[in-house]
Amino acid sequence: MRRLLFIGILFLAILGLGVFGYMLIDGAGFIDALYMTVITITTVGYDETFPLSTGGKLFTVFLILIGVGFVLYVFSKMTGDVIEGRLQKTIGRMKMKNRVAKLSDHYIVCGYGRIGKVICRILEENNRSLVVIEKDPDKVEDIIEAGYLVLEGEAAADQTLKEAGIEKARGLIAVVSSDADNVYIILSAHGIKPELFIMARSSGEEGAETKLIRAGANKVLSPYFIGATRMAQQLVRPTVIDFIDLAVHGGELGLRLEEMVVRESSPLAGRTLMDSGIRKDHDLIVVAIKREHGEMIFNPSHATVINASDILVMLGGQDNIKALEKQL
Repeated sequence: MRRLLFIGILFLAILGLGVFGYMLIDGAGFIDALYMTVITITTVGYDETFPLSTGGKLFTVFLILIGVGFVLYVFSKMTGDVIEGRLQKTIGRMKMKNRVAKLSDHYIVCGYGRIGKVICRILEENNRSLVVIEKDPDKVEDIIEAGYLVLEGEAAADQTLKEAGIEKARGLIAVVSSDADNVYIILSAHGIKPELFIMARSSGEEGAETKLIRAGANKVLSPYFIGATRMAQQLVRPTVIDFIDLAVHGGELGLRLEEMVVRESSPLAGRTLMDSGIRKDHDLIVVAIKREHGEMIFNPSHATVINASDILVMLGGQDNIKALEKQL
């Protein structure tokens, strides 16, 4: 804006100089002087409206030089801005691709709408690496401002998915606006890496979930169904829902519902819950244990053995959970 203002002021100054010069040198009227100044600056070559004296002719040459210089200045600035903008954008894309290429065990979020924004925020809060694929240039700028890695392009294109590091990715989340687009994204991702965990958004339309699962999605969620169910449960079981909110999102009680994977080297592997000291030493409650083959044990007894690769679902204070993470 400052540059445009400067150019505007400079143009008016040249215009004023020309009008004043013709009126002073040849005694022209204001309109005639303005007309002569405009055709001289723009070099259109129309006939003069009044005879020019020798001084008037010399002034016209001077004014032409100024006018041509002004036009060249404006053109150079406009061209420079365009080239500089494109160059910066190209360099920015190259840097972004290099940063994405270094990712591993990350998540690919396809689509940055209302749902995509929340997913990215939660992944970042939990220290999960991610890259967003978005085709809308305006949204791409928003993603960059938010601090996320982003690739501009079609998420269903194999080349775009490969640039996003799908071969090294931990999972893909397809949350673009339509079921058809999500199906195409899933088919492409599943074709490149069949074992990749894929989560998809469903519109809730009849048959949409089935098609998304057939395409290769491991998990399909409908925000509308979840929202409606949550609202109904809040009416029917308000205390239960409030407790779940506290456990999942944390709150005044400082509680957190968290899951942890037991590593092979963990000292807890092979021990029973009683001997593990999870309740005694860390003041945590093991709500459930998910075995490696998928079996889920709810409210496990004190004699339940903890195996390597088990996933423990625990409830307790955030500080206690972090302390236990170091052991697992």
